[in-house]
Amino acid sequence: MTSPVARIAENLRRVRQRIAEAAARGGRSEQEVMLVAVTKYAGELAARAAIDAGCRHLGESRPQELWQKAGQLGIDDVHWHLVGHLQRNKVARTLPLVWLIHSVDSLRLVHSIESEAQRADLHVPVLLEVNVSRDEAKHGFAPEELPGLAGPLSQCTHLEVRGLMAMAGRLGGLDKARRDFAALRGLRDELQSTWPESLSLAELSMGMSNDFEAAIEEGATIIRLGSVLFEGVS
Repeated sequence: MTSPVARIAENLRRVRQRIAEAAARGGRSEQEVMLVAVTKYAGELAARAAIDAGCRHLGESRPQELWQKAGQLGIDDVHWHLVGHLQRNKVARTLPLVWLIHSVDSLRLVHSIESEAQRADLHVPVLLEVNVSRDEAKHGFAPEELPGLAGPLSQCTHLEVRGLMAMAGRLGGLDKARRDFAALRGLRDELQSTWPESLSLAELSMGMSNDFEAAIEEGATIIRLGSVLFEGVS
């Protein structure tokens, strides 16, 4: 019987090959794409197997799950990413644990993170979540809100903007997902010409298990993968 570590290692090998091929199609190197293993549906043993297989960037959708897994697995050898919605009452407990927050989706949350980061003397890298699909069920800034954020974000001294994040729409299949990813890249390119250099937009977090190759071809620098990595592991 194949061990969880061996199964995840094989899944990871296949995924990295697909990443390399997608990056090549986009005229890029696979080294430009960070893989975040999302452990939302993986138990502690599966998450440890992913670490043993070489995954050092782990992601969680819910702050409570991130707290729990960070406690179980430690944070010394793992870079934790929060990829789901962050409520303001969970900011204080989350900030010390995270390497990157992908899901900053309101100015109220910006101010909460900045205030708590100042209090705790932390510098917190974040991505701004954009609802490029305009799906009413999704969080995120509307694309037209982004230009007006430069002023408030420039005033932050402890919250550090690193780029943008988006999820493709639930309907429309891969073609619609590709259009959503291209829209996020286009928005980033427009903002780069007007925003101050202190607000980095280098990172584009987009693409999950069912659409990550299209995301890479459209410029993703971070992909968030769960089921394709943990397939066959309970």
